[in-house]
Amino acid sequence: MSQPQERNLKLFSIFTGLFVASLLIANVTAPKIFEVGPFTFSGGIIIFPIVYIFGDILTEVYGYTLSRKIIWTGLACQVLAALCYYIVQELPPASFWTGQEAFAQTFGLVPRIVLGSIVAYFCGEFVNSYILSKMKFWAQGKRGLAQAWRFVASTVAGEAVDTVLIGIIAFAGVFTIPQLVRLLVSVYLFKVVYEIILTPISTRFANWVKKVEEIDQIDTPEQTNYNPFGVLTK
Repeated sequence: MSQPQERNLKLFSIFTGLFVASLLIANVTAPKIFEVGPFTFSGGIIIFPIVYIFGDILTEVYGYTLSRKIIWTGLACQVLAALCYYIVQELPPASFWTGQEAFAQTFGLVPRIVLGSIVAYFCGEFVNSYILSKMKFWAQGKRGLAQAWRFVASTVAGEAVDTVLIGIIAFAGVFTIPQLVRLLVSVYLFKVVYEIILTPISTRFANWVKKVEEIDQIDTPEQTNYNPFGVLTK
């Protein structure tokens, strides 16, 4: 199956915008830590799992190659947002403005958290997209339980990579080991349960998008370059 062309797609640009918006909102809300019973969460948990659900749908419908472009777009927007937050934070505040401290607390950048967020997102998303693409090929594009399984399995793997990397890079040494383990386990379990609960909706939505776009891409080994950096060489 030949690779789909963006100019022929009705919804691809809309999904790109929603994907990037979800990613940036998750990053802005991530610094807040809250508790629900024995579990500890980051504020970004409210929307971040949607990023992976979008990743599942995009790879399921459009294939790995176009999904790779969206992942890189999200990465570029993360870097741009971080740069803008830093520049605005460093600008001297007006003499009558009293919100500098609150702004710095909300948007202030800790370099290792920024690095951890970017690395975790990049690796986790590509693991998610790669696994789903491969599983769809092995299943010959079958829907039903096979489709639900690849949605869940790819997210379980991608979220595991994401959660471990962000924990090690951004928070090791910031929290005690028990606190860090509690946070990461809580976040990971929530993401996995979130994905499982929404799988019936996300698979149905993906199938609806296939009808609208008139496409159901199955990536073949001969036609698909799985190098994450392949988009930079074309």
